[in-house]
Amino acid sequence: MARRTFFSFHYSSDVWRAWNVRNSWVAKPDHIDVGFFDNSVFEASKRDNDDTLKAFLRKGLENTSVTCVLTGTDTWRRRWVRYEIARSIIKGNGLLTVHIHGVKDRHGYTSTKGYDPLAQMGVYRSDGSIYFAEWKSGKWVSYADYTRAIPESDLWFAAPKAGVVQISKHCMAYDYVQQRGHHNIGGWIETAAGLAGR
Repeated sequence: MARRTFFSFHYSSDVWRAWNVRNSWVAKPDHIDVGFFDNSVFEASKRDNDDTLKAFLRKGLENTSVTCVLTGTDTWRRRWVRYEIARSIIKGNGLLTVHIHGVKDRHGYTSTKGYDPLAQMGVYRSDGSIYFAEWKSGKWVSYADYTRAIPESDLWFAAPKAGVVQISKHCMAYDYVQQRGHHNIGGWIETAAGLAGR
């Protein structure tokens, strides 16, 4: 059965690397049966207001079961990558980080490894309800782009008892170049799906 995967990444800095990662996978004939569907939202930054953009991103996540965060130097800072992570949790998607800083850009350059975006997002309990938090200006703050409580039963991982628990604690992270992502990304995606019960 084909696995529909949503790719989240920093468009302006990493689109070339993201396309190379995606294309190195779909070009292999022995990977056809697995399926690797590109639901990236490359044009998201061109939308004219936050509500339109959020709706566009939610639409991009439809019919997917895994969200793969392709991570470059500054991906962890990107507001809309964080929103895609939050909506993926709400949707029940499996999540994984794939560091792509070592993939060459169109000029042949690599970049510096950035922080894991899944470590910059977390969940916490307040008055018996679960909410999102984000790491901002050196501290955890309530996540402003989704302020409603998350039903504990919707989480595929154990809800926190106290404090903020990073999303990365429940997900795997890989290095595309060092860990031979060209050959292994399909297995990484299946592992993420399995962790989420997808």
